[in-house]
Amino acid sequence: RWGRREPVLLCCVLLSAWEVVWGQLRYSVPEEMPKGSFVGDVAKDLGLQKTAIPDSGVRILDRGRTQYFSLHGKTGHLVTAERIDREQLCESEQCMLRCELIVEGKMQVYEIEVEITDINDNAPSFEEQETRLRISEITASGSRFPLPEAHDPDAGPNSLQSYELSGDDHFSMAVQAGPGADRRPELVLVKELDREEAAFHELVLRARDGGEPARMGTATIRVSVLDANDNAPVFSPAEYAVRVPEDVPVGSTLLTVTATDADEGLNGRVKYSFHKMSRRASEIFHLDSETGDITVKKHLDFEEISSHEFQLRARDGGELSDTAEVKITVTDVNDNRPELTITSQLSEISEDAPQGTVVALLHVQDRDSGANGQVRCSLDAGVPFQLQTSRGSYYSLVTTRQLDREMVSQYNVTVRAADGGSPPLWSSTVLTLRVLDVNDNAPVFSEASYSARLPENNAAGALVLTVRATDADSGQNARVRYRLGEGRVRGVPLSSYVSVQAETGALYALRSFDYEEVREVGLWVLAEDGGSPALSSNVSVRIVIVDENDNAPQVLYPPAAPVSGAGVRGWSGVELAPRSAEPGLTRWLVLAVAAVSCLFLAFLLLLLALRVRRWRRSHLPPPADGVLRGVPATHFVGIDGVRAFLRSYSHEVSLTADSRKSQLHLSTGSCCNTLPARPLPDEPAPLLGED
Repeated sequence: RWGRREPVLLCCVLLSAWEVVWGQLRYSVPEEMPKGSFVGDVAKDLGLQKTAIPDSGVRILDRGRTQYFSLHGKTGHLVTAERIDREQLCESEQCMLRCELIVEGKMQVYEIEVEITDINDNAPSFEEQETRLRISEITASGSRFPLPEAHDPDAGPNSLQSYELSGDDHFSMAVQAGPGADRRPELVLVKELDREEAAFHELVLRARDGGEPARMGTATIRVSVLDANDNAPVFSPAEYAVRVPEDVPVGSTLLTVTATDADEGLNGRVKYSFHKMSRRASEIFHLDSETGDITVKKHLDFEEISSHEFQLRARDGGELSDTAEVKITVTDVNDNRPELTITSQLSEISEDAPQGTVVALLHVQDRDSGANGQVRCSLDAGVPFQLQTSRGSYYSLVTTRQLDREMVSQYNVTVRAADGGSPPLWSSTVLTLRVLDVNDNAPVFSEASYSARLPENNAAGALVLTVRATDADSGQNARVRYRLGEGRVRGVPLSSYVSVQAETGALYALRSFDYEEVREVGLWVLAEDGGSPALSSNVSVRIVIVDENDNAPQVLYPPAAPVSGAGVRGWSGVELAPRSAEPGLTRWLVLAVAAVSCLFLAFLLLLLALRVRRWRRSHLPPPADGVLRGVPATHFVGIDGVRAFLRSYSHEVSLTADSRKSQLHLSTGSCCNTLPARPLPDEPAPLLGED
């Protein structure tokens, strides 16, 4: 059947309309196109280079539903992912399929709407291929009887357009306009029936659509001529409406319809049936033909279908009938949790990323309606992130400040979505974000300064000390290397005396130190990390050279005698004089030595005399009165035969090697009631008199 429609469909595809409005793309494509058929040039409409499609992260978002479209990775074309049947997907005349496309490089989401246009791929059909009617022979001409209605799932001009009736001149057909664009065929009796003439009449009802070429469906109408039936059933009321929650239990009675018939017996017995009903409604509801009870036989789902409309028919035993309209409205119940999905996410972020950096794009939806479908998203407290409302039901997770990897190296951010139901339903998802290191920390030495003591005559290569520095960064940025600072020791570069191991910070002596030459070495050690650019710090190191007894005493004068034949160095007391020396350079020398010797001997004798005199004075008995000369007796107090000073005195004592020059001086201004500075009239001598 595709042979005649392929040129028309291909033309429709090439003329597919598109537009970009507020982040939306709109296309149209006929139904029943083969898999991989062109729908629209997404790359062109979004202004993307086709070569950049793989790098831009352009893809169709998967929401857990059937994907009817896919994106060609090389061309950027939107194509069909499978054959699409408009009649299976949509019950309304306009059929729109939606999908979402994300450009991860721009963190932007576009909504794509594709209208599925109808083709005439369905013929009108009757629910029953044969319909039986019973009409009394006394029925007056002009009486009308409802005929079965045909159904054509196509839309527009391809849908049902007209009915035709053939087969008997007793009947004709009239079409009544129903609600909307419905056409209701009716059988019109144009000639009185005579059961004795013909007990049965067979008619053919044809339904035709408006396609090119037109499609047609047929049904057989068999009319049985009966005896008279005066009254038809009547519904009261003619329209029924009821509202039920979507969680109503299966088997519950939703409503009961009632039709009455004034006839008696078989002609007054009414039976109920569905008259005009969609396939989905027939799977959900059940009608008791005797009582008129309408029950639910399958769970209702507000999110799938929120309203059901159909017709009922009441028929008596004489084939007279009446119809009624039924509308069942399904009300929402908070039975769906919010659906929180991560549309796009960064797995790692640099710690120097600026405030407001988008790290994730989330989509949230709740299939409920009203307050039950209103969703609020939140984060845990204390995290440096916040949610910003994006277009529609999208949220952006952005940073609120600059991150610090040294404080927190990884974040597990929990995003919660709760609806407005009572009680509310909620769901959550966890975003894991690793913080990448930036070289923002210089190495830090473990000590403010270092010092070490190194004995002289050390071996070359001896370990002096080890410096250690740590870097709070990670990876290459935390790798520390050591080196010496610029410097000289006695004019020689420092690097010829010591060296530092670049990896461990061990400081080695490159040569043997001599305390008599170098007693202390001061230097700087630099620690540098592996970042780019590198950061560094330095520390001072002081090496103190410790003296060792490595030098023997040396006689400077007189000079040593030559080494004897036995290998022993001797010493000669002979002083040599030059031949030009005049007679007598030695006489004055002898006099000088004798004078010095005499002075030294006199000093020793004087020192000995002083020692003896001090010893004698220490062994002399105290004065008879036991008081100091010149000090009144009233200035003493006696306790147990011991006299002591009653008052305080401030005095100065001057002692010399010569006892005649020693004195004791008492000050009058230092305290009250002190001794007078002058000696008493009867005692002119000082406290310590001359001997």
